Amino acid sequence: MSKIENGEIREIGSNIIWQDRKHHLWFPISFTKYSVGDGRLYINSGLLSSREDECLLYRITDISLTRSLAQRIFGTGTIEMNTKDQSTPLIRLENIAHSVEVKRMLSNLIEKEREEKKVVGRDMYGAAGHLDDIEYGNEPQDLDL
Repeated sequence: MSKIENGEIREIGSNIIWQDRKHHLWFPISFTKYSVGDGRLYINSGLLSSREDECLLYRITDISLTRSLAQRIFGTGTIEMNTKDQSTPLIRLENIAHSVEVKRMLSNLIEKEREEKKVVGRDMYGAAGHLDDIEYGNEPQDLDL
C-alpha cells in the first residue's frame, strides 16, 4: 500500500531517506530515478522496458564525486561508487541535484550500515579469501605448468 506525501508517492512502512532523478541541465526530466532507504540504494530506469537495480549500502567500497563546469553551473554532479556487488560493480548516480550533500549523506549512511552489520575491512576487500587460506593452514601451492 502506498500514500502520497509532499507530492511524492511513498510505500507505507518503507523508510525512503533520499530520492531524486537524473537531471538534464537543471530539469529533473528523466526516466532514471534514484532512492536510498532501508539500507539499500535503488536505481530505477527506463520507460517502455524498465530495470531496477538494488545494492546494499554496506557493500559500497569507494565513493567519488565529479562535477564538470556545466554541472557546477546547473547545480548537479555525478557520484560514482565501486561496490562488491557482482551484478553492479560500478554505480553512477548521474546529474543529481545537491550532489555534494548527497555524497556526504551516502558516506555517512554507508559507514553506519557497516557498523550496524559489523562488517570489517577484511570482509569487504579482495584479500579476505587469501587470508582465510593462510589462517587455516591451507597455504597456496605453486604449480609448475
